[in-house]
Amino acid sequence: MLEKYLIEHCSPTLASLKTANLFTYTFSSESSLRAYTDEWNRRMEEKGIRLWVLRIRDHSALIYVCRMSHLKRDLENPGVRFFLKKCGYESAEPEYALEHLKERLKKEGDFPHEIGVFLGYPLGDVIGFIQNAGMNSKCSGCWKVYCNECDTVRLFAKYKKCREVYVRLWNQGRSIWRLTVAA
Repeated sequence: MLEKYLIEHCSPTLASLKTANLFTYTFSSESSLRAYTDEWNRRMEEKGIRLWVLRIRDHSALIYVCRMSHLKRDLENPGVRFFLKKCGYESAEPEYALEHLKERLKKEGDFPHEIGVFLGYPLGDVIGFIQNAGMNSKCSGCWKVYCNECDTVRLFAKYKKCREVYVRLWNQGRSIWRLTVAA
């Protein structure tokens, strides 16, 4: 059930604490997957949430759930724009950038680690991860931390608490619609 994945993996985004989240979803047919994501996009548009299927492989979809307004803000950061340009992105406009990311994910080989900026990770941590090949981080949680360890550890705790509260409320019958903060 897609709803359970949204609660378990995307609570910080639904609560407007985080730009985006990502999860892998197993499906029976591509048409049912498209129907689910189209329906969720219709339902969540008013709340500022959008689901994107970034990649499909063997009945498994990589689904990106984001707040488009937050993504736009993040990608407009001059440092992020410069970084993405170095990664081959001709524009930091969200729709274009996400389509380019989808193309990069389709290619075999290296995973496009710039995906971190699309998830709201600090640019310093994304660059640190790439430069260190995922090694030598100060700590890890939702991502590997290379800068601002104390602030990020507190942020990780906030995300964890959000998920716990959202899962509990959802299990008590609260709908995703009611749990999702408006844009």
